Amino acid sequence: MAIHPIEYRYGTPEMQAVWSEQNRFDCIVAAEVALARAGAAHGMIPEPEAEIIAVKAKSATLDRAKAIEDEIHHDMMAIVTAVSEQCGEAGRWVHYGATSNDILDTATGLQIRESIAIIEKKLKTLLAVLLRKSGETKKLVCAGRTHGQIGVPTTYGLRFAIWASEVARHIERLEQLRPRVAVGQMTGAVGTQAALGEKGMEIQETMMSLLGLFQVDVSNQIVSRDRYAEYFMFLANLATTLDKIGVELRSLQRTEIGEVEEAFGSRQVGSSTMPHKRNPIKSEQVCGLARVIRSSVEPALQNNTLWDERDLTNSSCERVIFPEATILADHCLGLMIRVLEGLRLNPDNIRKNLDMLHGINMAESIMIQLTRRGMGRQTAHEIVRVASMDALAKKRPLAEILAGKDEITQFMDENEIEMYLRPDSYIGTAVPQVERLIKKLQHYTIV
Repeated sequence: MAIHPIEYRYGTPEMQAVWSEQNRFDCIVAAEVALARAGAAHGMIPEPEAEIIAVKAKSATLDRAKAIEDEIHHDMMAIVTAVSEQCGEAGRWVHYGATSNDILDTATGLQIRESIAIIEKKLKTLLAVLLRKSGETKKLVCAGRTHGQIGVPTTYGLRFAIWASEVARHIERLEQLRPRVAVGQMTGAVGTQAALGEKGMEIQETMMSLLGLFQVDVSNQIVSRDRYAEYFMFLANLATTLDKIGVELRSLQRTEIGEVEEAFGSRQVGSSTMPHKRNPIKSEQVCGLARVIRSSVEPALQNNTLWDERDLTNSSCERVIFPEATILADHCLGLMIRVLEGLRLNPDNIRKNLDMLHGINMAESIMIQLTRRGMGRQTAHEIVRVASMDALAKKRPLAEILAGKDEITQFMDENEIEMYLRPDSYIGTAVPQVERLIKKLQHYTIV
């Protein structure tokens, strides 16, 4: 019976598979095999026995391990026993020199590595979508907004480019954190490698090389959880970027604004009672799940403050937050890719909102020109501010108010006032900024 929504509602099959009970078991068995082979490579166990373990360990099953755990109440020892049963006399060498978390944390490193590969691919896809949207709309002028109020113009291209730049930084962060989080260890009961003898460091290096993982420099009984905390903070940071995009798209889809709209299927239902509704439910889902992903950061940080060489308070917590946060982050990534790919823009409403204030949002342009032509900047700001408030109060175009002020017309005539109040002429370097960013980030994208 499914209980958690990631079992039936949220998550992709590929990421759910990474954090499935079966894959966890398979990663643990893979770590045990790598340990046996590394031990044999350095004379710790006989080579033939290591090869038997490598072959026979594949016959061990999760069901058998769970049956053993029901009897002995120790999950790691249950798997060791299940594997050993399949290996005959060679089974005596299974788990030799290891403590539970040497294997468990190494298995987690394998799962993190798989997760990072999936997330990285989707991040690059998201970046490609944003760069394409940015290029397509680099000259689409729209109302910029600060504090929820219309400000000077910007472009949709710049808006998409800002998000693209942020996503590119997440790709960089992922590359940088991989060697710190996709790690394993083989250090023994308290980190001294005493059970491995003088070849302990070489055995660990060989084992991690066989698994394709980075190795810890030092540890106690467990991999230090600052590494995992960084992983969860990355997921939270990524989720917040997706949340940020979702919030903006939801705002721009408001009926009163209506500049963008999520794709809406021909048979899609927006409301159970209001037949006309076309709600931004995918963006809302991203924003909601981002809260859950961010909530993993606090327990992940607390998991680094354990007693002495270790205690067990991190274990139960990690069984929940690893699959939950990772599966949800991957789900939100895929969802936002689909939202942006299907996003519809409404040019008529974009223009209507841009012209809504009849030039008042262009007040800065007039102030800048007055200053260039000899008026003091602060004086120009005050004159244009008063004129703008007057235009708002009287519901008149700003051009009319400005044209009636001698302190303005001594610096520019009516035609110039009209020219400087045109939104399309006041987007600065928005277009070349977008072009520069696309050129800079194109190498990240998936062809």
